[in-house]
Amino acid sequence: MKGELFEIIRRLVAEDRYLVGNHASERLEERGILEWQAVSGLDDGSLIVEHPNATPHPTVEVREALPDGTEF
Repeated sequence: MKGELFEIIRRLVAEDRYLVGNHASERLEERGILEWQAVSGLDDGSLIVEHPNATPHPTVEVREALPDGTEF
């Protein structure tokens, strides 16, 4: 079902049961986005696409907005 993985990820993040990998952390830093901004914006983010069979881990792409309205 579309969005199922995204909902699982949202729940785990809300329960503080997540890790931000080095690659993701580096990409956020390159874009001037702090980790907490990405995490806090997840709840209001909109799903772009899920990749449940991605390796090494399933992934989701989400559109979020910074407090100033900038989308990422």
